[in-house]
Amino acid sequence: MEAGTMKKRSKVIVGMSGGVDSAVAAYLLKESGHEVIGVTLRTWESGGTEESRCCEIDDARRAANAIDIPYHTFNCTADFEKYVTEPFVCKYIEGVTPNPCVVCNRYVKWDGMMSRLPVFDADKIATGHYANIVRLDNGRYSVKRSAAQAKDQTYMLYMLTQEQLAHTILPLGGLTKDEVRSIAVRAGIPVAHKKDSQEICFIPDDDHAGFIIRNAHSDVPGEGDFVDESGKVLGRHKGIINYTVGQRKGLNLALGYPAYVKNINVKNNEVVIAKEEALYSSCIYCRDINYMSIPEPPQGGSFRARVKIRYHHNGETATLTKTGRDEVMIEFDKPVRAAAPGQSAVFYDEDDCVAGGGIIVNIP
Repeated sequence: MEAGTMKKRSKVIVGMSGGVDSAVAAYLLKESGHEVIGVTLRTWESGGTEESRCCEIDDARRAANAIDIPYHTFNCTADFEKYVTEPFVCKYIEGVTPNPCVVCNRYVKWDGMMSRLPVFDADKIATGHYANIVRLDNGRYSVKRSAAQAKDQTYMLYMLTQEQLAHTILPLGGLTKDEVRSIAVRAGIPVAHKKDSQEICFIPDDDHAGFIIRNAHSDVPGEGDFVDESGKVLGRHKGIINYTVGQRKGLNLALGYPAYVKNINVKNNEVVIAKEEALYSSCIYCRDINYMSIPEPPQGGSFRARVKIRYHHNGETATLTKTGRDEVMIEFDKPVRAAAPGQSAVFYDEDDCVAGGGIIVNIP
């Protein structure tokens, strides 16, 4: 049974980013009879040089005015720094590649809107994410793949709690991007043709290293050695914050074969280089597990799932075993390419619902 639908009319807080998706979500909810309130959670300080594209307040306000709904902004800069930007900087310095959008969804966007439900005497929150919310026969909530497979955002929502899902509506789960834009045009929403942002919202210039250097509270590792798997020095790198597992571009190494980053040795300030075949892994470990469609299994318990190790990964079938407190071992049927510590591994059941997910911490 699908949950988070629009059948029961209620008062809904809609998170509006300034883009077309959240604007159409608000419009559809109002058209179906809900009392809708537009909200933008501001995650950046006005007047700075790193204003976020994710929270373009002027566009969000214009969209709310066109839909004729009340609109409010709230300052969430402290939470955004605590949960998103500070960990982002620290993790890169530690040699891992974080996934800031996943954390932001749970601890900034959803927590921020949920905390304001009593303020507006509202029942539900909503966003413009491409996903469906379902309530399963076991009573648990999960997110299920959207109709727009190319835009599906279930991977980014795997950290949401059962309480958050129970109070959420996702109006775009059955629509494609083209359909959403067509609705926006017909409704006269001014951001109907606005382009999607492709960058991390707080790094609009896509300069990760520059952001880390400007915002680090500790020393940022400098230049070091590129080495092969045996430890042989191959050249000099610009600093480990510039690299991630699987990277090929920007290495500036002439080795006579395509070279890739296999892993990052923070202790020795080394970036390990290998051929592509060395990037494949049959087993990985994850921690910080959030179970969604299934309850937490017992110690040693196993289950089967399709696992995505990054947003654009198609997924690979695997056996997952609980190997410790808040730890899962994932054994893939076929090796996966370039699993990166710090990224999320998300587990899907046979119905394309998210069973759970966690952070990749170890690749044997």
